[in-house]
Amino acid sequence: MSLTNLNTVEHFANFISSPNLVVLHFSAEWADQCGQVTDVLQELAKLPDIKATGTNFAVCDAENLSEISLKYKVDSVPTVILFKNGEQVDRIDGADAAQITSRVKAHSVGKAAPMNDTPKQPLEERLKSLINRHKVMVFIKGTRDTPRCGFTRTLIQILNGTGVQYDTFDILSDEEVRQGLKEYSDWPTYPQLYVKGELIGGLDIIKEMQANGELESTLNA
Repeated sequence: MSLTNLNTVEHFANFISSPNLVVLHFSAEWADQCGQVTDVLQELAKLPDIKATGTNFAVCDAENLSEISLKYKVDSVPTVILFKNGEQVDRIDGADAAQITSRVKAHSVGKAAPMNDTPKQPLEERLKSLINRHKVMVFIKGTRDTPRCGFTRTLIQILNGTGVQYDTFDILSDEEVRQGLKEYSDWPTYPQLYVKGELIGGLDIIKEMQANGELESTLNA
């Protein structure tokens, strides 16, 4: 089955006001992962126990309805937000099929996936380990092959043009890292580029260094 397409602000407002669960996919045509999420939602919509609850599924073009994306802080796609009675009750950033399935079932029919009880490594230790995982480390939205924001796409193009080896971390895959690194580095936005564990900066600084001929020497230091 196809998902309802919300193409106006009024349609969006009416749709999410339902007392039943509403599963809304913020999508963009250029993002391959959005197609994967749509497939997952279409399969969930077919499940008898979810259909019985009256759960509604829809897709919203995040760029065309930018005012809605801004209101719900959707800064990358795919993002799935769950609503009841017009209020947001949960969200999943990224194409995590297991999380999407678990959260939708939890809110619609009360079936959540079991929690992982493995003790977590302290956040500061994780951040230090990630920053030093490679000599040149980049924290981005998405991956180098499937960037999920324009700033990430531009930075990857710049780095690829230098021929320097680097590693990446998708901050949309880990909310703890996404929020924690902002405070740890005292740098509020992404992407973030590190060399030998030291923060170099974001896209604007990288573009400035490229223009001044300083980028490659910094990356190869």
